[in-house]
Amino acid sequence: MTDTEVFLKKFQKELAAGTVSLVLLTVLARARNPMYGYQIAKQLEGSGEGVIAGKQSALYPVLRNLEANGLAESEVEPSVSGPPRRYYRITRLGREVQRDWAESWGTTRDFVDQTLAEKRA
Repeated sequence: MTDTEVFLKKFQKELAAGTVSLVLLTVLARARNPMYGYQIAKQLEGSGEGVIAGKQSALYPVLRNLEANGLAESEVEPSVSGPPRRYYRITRLGREVQRDWAESWGTTRDFVDQTLAEKRA
C-alpha cells in the first residue's frame, strides 16, 4: 500500500465515522415501515459507492448506538426464513436530530465544495 493509499484509507474512515449515523437516520426517516439491518444495507448498496459501501457489518454497531441514544428503537420479530430479525425505526427525537444533522451536513458540504472549487480556480 502506498503512502497516499494509507492516507486515503484513514481519511475515508474518519469521514465515515461522521456520516454513517446521518445516513442511517435518513434511511429510517424515509422508511414507511421498520427495517432490519440487511434491508438497510441492501438499500444503501443500491445507492452506489460511498463511505459505507460494502461494509454491512459496520451498520449494526451504529444502529445500536442510535438506539442507545434514543434516536432509534427496535424490536425483535420472528422470521419465517431464518433467525429472528431486529427491526429498527426512528424516534421523534431521532427525526429532530436527523433534520439538524442534515442541515449541518449541507452547510459543511457547501463549505468544502466551495473551498475545493477555489483551490482549482
